[in-house]
Parts: sequence; C-alpha cells; structure tokens
Amino acid sequence: MKKVALTVAVLALGLAACENKTADADANNVATENVETDANAAMESADNALDAAGNAVENAGDAVENAGDAVANAAGNATN
Repeated sequence: MKKVALTVAVLALGLAACENKTADADANNVATENVETDANAAMESADNALDAAGNAVENAGDAVENAGDAVANAAGNATN
C-alpha cells in the first residue's frame, strides 16, 4: 500500500510540474503572438505611411506639371 501511495504522490507531483510548464508555455505563446500582432500592425502602419508619402510626392509632381502647363498656356495666350 505504501508503494501505491508513493507512486500516486510522485505521479501527482509530476503532473503538477507539467501543468506549470504548460501554463508558462501558454503564457509565452500568448506573448509571442502579441509581439507578432504588434509587429504586423507596425509594418502595416509603416506601409501605409510610405504609400501616403508616395502619393504626396506624386501629387506634388502633378501640381508642378500643371503649373508648368498653366505658364505655357498663359504665354501662348499672351502671344495670340
């Protein structure tokens, strides 16, 4: 009977140790997922910012081109 009780106690301790490691592993997995989510969000924000900057540069280029066309049109109209 003592051997059975000792075996049950050892098994119970072993299971308890496994549960703690499982809980720690789960916490680590959640932390890793949170970091991955934050990194993905940061990358998406950076991508959006780069797209917006690219659009602003393109719009500025269009504005310069339109201003040049307006000057050319004004010069053409002045000579007519």
